[in-house]
Amino acid sequence: MTDAPPDLAGSAAPDPERAVEAAIQGELRLLDPDVRPSPDLVGALLHPEFTEIGASGRLWDRASIIAALADRPVAGGVRPITTSRMRGVRLAPDWVHLAFDTDNNGRLAHRSSLWRRTGTGWQLYFHQGTPFIDDEEM
Repeated sequence: MTDAPPDLAGSAAPDPERAVEAAIQGELRLLDPDVRPSPDLVGALLHPEFTEIGASGRLWDRASIIAALADRPVAGGVRPITTSRMRGVRLAPDWVHLAFDTDNNGRLAHRSSLWRRTGTGWQLYFHQGTPFIDDEEM
């Protein structure tokens, strides 16, 4: 048995650190500007029952978020979404919760994601974003 790096593939029940690392890898892929416009790549990372409460307050389902990301033009000169303070905890053998902040060209949001391990790997089951103001810049 080899000690393969953590990835998104499903396998025997992962240890807590590998489960969290797999969810973090998935989250970062979803934020990747090369992945976001691809319905196939995004779709592989989203659970069939995926839902989101966006930072705007809008409710999203799997089909609507895939379509919205595919329709967004890839803007040159716009910096990619950055993350900070990403941390995670395995809630159960097949569930990981991530919490982190994002900066999307000056729009800051606290983020919370639930990742579920399925037969095809780790998939995002639920996501919520809440806007915030960086008090340190005031």
